[in-house]
Amino acid sequence: MNDEVTNYIDKTLPWQAEVCGKLRAMVHATITDAEEQLLYGKPHFLKNGKHAAVIHVAPKKVSFMVFEAGDVEPVKGVLRSLGNGDRKAADISEGGHVDYDLLAAVLAKTAGKL
Repeated sequence: MNDEVTNYIDKTLPWQAEVCGKLRAMVHATITDAEEQLLYGKPHFLKNGKHAAVIHVAPKKVSFMVFEAGDVEPVKGVLRSLGNGDRKAADISEGGHVDYDLLAAVLAKTAGKL
């Protein structure tokens, strides 16, 4: 665990810290050799030196984004496309349901390409 990532999470609102902690644990359970770094001011998770996922905290949400997701279909209200579709993101609001199993499945699929 990277201390800079821990500090990033610790500075968020309690509900955001809980979501971030669960996302972080889910990433490490899904990509057992994931490396975490604070890059561009956000927690990034790498596999084989390549970006696999990132967590971003905004005032009213937590976003979880995966890379190499061009062949992953968006899920309305859950997973949206970014850029040219090669990245997918889930936006999580306070009190909202988080399908960690779905996010783990998407991450496993996309990280398998790295």
